[in-house]
Amino acid sequence: MNLAAESPSSSCSSGSTDDFAAFLENEIEAQIEEEEIEEEHIEEEDDDEIEIAEHSNKRRKVMDDESTDEESPLNTVDLANGQISNGGNVVCAHPIIIRNLCSHCGEFVEEAGSSVAFNYIHKDLRLGASEIEKLRKEDLKHLLKDKKLILVLDLDHTLINSSRMIDIIPDEQYLIKQVEEGKETDDPNQTLFQLGRYHMLTKLRPFVRTFLKEAKNMFEMYIYTMGERAYAMEIAKLLDPGDVYFPSKVICQSDCTTRNQKGLDVVLGADNLVIILDDTEHVWQKHKENLILMERYHYFASSLRQFSAGIKSLSETKKDERESDGILATILSVLKRAHEMFFDPKIGIDLSSRDVRQILKLIRQDILEGCNIVFSRVFPSDVQAKEQPIWKLAEQLGATCLGDVDDSVTHVVAVVPNTQKAEWARDNNKFLVTPRWIEAANYLWQRQKEEDFAVPKKVDKC
Repeated sequence: MNLAAESPSSSCSSGSTDDFAAFLENEIEAQIEEEEIEEEHIEEEDDDEIEIAEHSNKRRKVMDDESTDEESPLNTVDLANGQISNGGNVVCAHPIIIRNLCSHCGEFVEEAGSSVAFNYIHKDLRLGASEIEKLRKEDLKHLLKDKKLILVLDLDHTLINSSRMIDIIPDEQYLIKQVEEGKETDDPNQTLFQLGRYHMLTKLRPFVRTFLKEAKNMFEMYIYTMGERAYAMEIAKLLDPGDVYFPSKVICQSDCTTRNQKGLDVVLGADNLVIILDDTEHVWQKHKENLILMERYHYFASSLRQFSAGIKSLSETKKDERESDGILATILSVLKRAHEMFFDPKIGIDLSSRDVRQILKLIRQDILEGCNIVFSRVFPSDVQAKEQPIWKLAEQLGATCLGDVDDSVTHVVAVVPNTQKAEWARDNNKFLVTPRWIEAANYLWQRQKEEDFAVPKKVDKC
């Protein structure tokens, strides 16, 4: 069992961003105070030397040196002090930039360069590569000491479901009354809320409060949504009214560095420690191995219409997912297993070199282990079967996929009952299931009962 990270040199973890945010508050206050002092004395300065007051040993004098034509050695980087040696001249690397001012040297930084914006930690904050690496390395020790990993959580269709008020259909009008009654009783277990500012109804997914409470013991948690910041903060208040789970860790669309993509570059944690829960796979193109794909939570009718689903929503049927064995309860069990495997003392690998992605892969491969699958008319005959998503998914879950039937086959996956392979399955007492059997195993992280996904028997015509 190989649980080592593919790139041990980058094995660094998320930092305590709430502590870092507090540090930034002090930095900004000091910066404002220094700017006021400089304005008072700027007329008295007659030379080219600019004196920046020191704060927490992070300020130094900056001399305006003339460049020379002499050949210089290769550039070197001092990550500890945020400095770059450029041909013998020490130049500040601007590790922390707040409101376009470097907190290290005090210089005005007009160009963003290679720095990354971290507005969710503090407005107008940018961090350079050296500072990001430094923060991750420092906090790696704390996380591993506390036996914690990092959990990145999507909001819509993963932890909650929202609907605009104008999209509430007649069969859902009873929900309005429920919201009003909840306000009157101030029920702490309330799961349905009206966001007046956005003219929306929001429903918390069943088990979410217990999920967050238990996950906190194993993970440092982030919210990561493609929604706007104001909306994300409103939902965070519903999920975390005490600001216990996500202090300074709510990432939204404006924080993304690539259009229409989510990335771990804005999460202060190394890839090999991160598990992602999200209902949308294509937004995580660079981090699919970190992803646990969530079955979408469709509580409102408008949510189902958004995905062109021709069935009634949970609200229309006045039902909901079960707390005890719903999606979040199931995934919590997977997270507990992954956490236990990561910190297993019997594994002869240094903690900082272990890779949670390898652990997820091992857990996945157990799900359909021992299943030998043949597909029948699930995809066109003129395509490469091995390149089809359902084929790849079955293999990721540990199944062996075959091109034709033989005695080793355990399952025939089909969509219609009258194919030659489907009839062979019935004649040879093999499982005959729909592709949904594989998809359900993927969402629920365990093999499902074949009879619940059986291909309907063909009906003889009179």
